Amino acid sequence: MDEIIAWLTGRLPEDWFTAAPTVSVDREEILVVGEIPAPDVAGEDTARREAEAGRIKRFREDTRPARMRIADEAEARFGRKVAWGATCSETTQIFTSLSVPVMTRLRQPERQVLDTLVAAGIARSRSDALAWSVRLVGRHNAEWIADLHNALDAVRQARANGPAA
Repeated sequence: MDEIIAWLTGRLPEDWFTAAPTVSVDREEILVVGEIPAPDVAGEDTARREAEAGRIKRFREDTRPARMRIADEAEARFGRKVAWGATCSETTQIFTSLSVPVMTRLRQPERQVLDTLVAAGIARSRSDALAWSVRLVGRHNAEWIADLHNALDAVRQARANGPAA
């Protein structure tokens, strides 16, 4: 992951973001989300959110050709798709992110939970219900999930520094 972040740091134009972007990496995708300057809008929250959404839309349109070139280079180099996003004050939008099928085996009690979510109209399908459940766990256990990520990073670093097999 450090190699990917370092490469992106060198490749991204310096004037795109107000700070270093957040880069998330998994087996299939690299997600780059950067903070863009907030518009100076006085007034109610609705007006501010609309101005932020407009600023993100402008950033997306103005940077599209360059973002696609960088994404193509990164995909060839790292074997992963690249998704982009922008944050403007309190508004964040992810532009195009993969929706990857995940195979899982569930016993009847777990399937019944998913089916209940579908029957209640909370999800359109078992797949949507499972995604909803994962988002819920992530939201309510974000600190614990972050601790797990940090622990895994430490394990990866220890393996990289260890003797060759």
